[in-house]
Amino acid sequence: MTHKIALVDDDQNILTSVSIALEAEGFKVFTYNNGVEALDGLKRNPVDLAVLDIKMPKMDGIETLRNIRQDQQLPVIFLTSKDDEADEIFGLRMGADDYITKPFSQKLLIARIRAIIRREEFKRGEDAANDDSDVDDIIEYGELYLDSRRHLCRWKGNNIQLTVTEFLLLKALAKRPGVVKSRDQLMDAAYSDTVYVDDRTVDTHVKRLRQKFKKFDETFDAIETLYGIGYRFTESA
Repeated sequence: MTHKIALVDDDQNILTSVSIALEAEGFKVFTYNNGVEALDGLKRNPVDLAVLDIKMPKMDGIETLRNIRQDQQLPVIFLTSKDDEADEIFGLRMGADDYITKPFSQKLLIARIRAIIRREEFKRGEDAANDDSDVDDIIEYGELYLDSRRHLCRWKGNNIQLTVTEFLLLKALAKRPGVVKSRDQLMDAAYSDTVYVDDRTVDTHVKRLRQKFKKFDETFDAIETLYGIGYRFTESA
């Protein structure tokens, strides 16, 4: 199966070089110069994953992601400059699955693309394998309901829209309430062992998780931080 990638950047050199590298790895690539073109193109040519530059004319990556999230949970990787720390953190809070800082290694980008696509395929595989199972991949604890087969998360009866990374992190915590998970353990749960991510990425995803739950429950405090150790899903949730 040929996976389709949308590559969105106003730098033509990046569009050309990265698309050549991706195509050499067997991907089909659609390139766009800005978010406006990308949103229009995604309607005509759906893809498996989008790589978005943050700073672009007409519509930047943040606004493009916001528009994408209105219709679908398409996996997204951000490309950011070294001085765009605030933007990249905001992007992760918006629901991006990962980010890579420019200048970047094309091998690293390809590895992260493959890791996210593998997670998507694994999730779909779980869905198919468990169609006749009612309990294997369902977690019910307190006000939390997680169904891996349907990528469904509910809190107090409200549907919470999560990215693949957010869902995997939450599932890792909720599987064993009260048990502390280190950042390394959470990274192992959500990322391929061939992909490097730092602690800040995990912390940002956790912050984004909390924000999503607090939209429906301002008192939400089920994900507890143990400074210097990691996180746990509280037994009182």
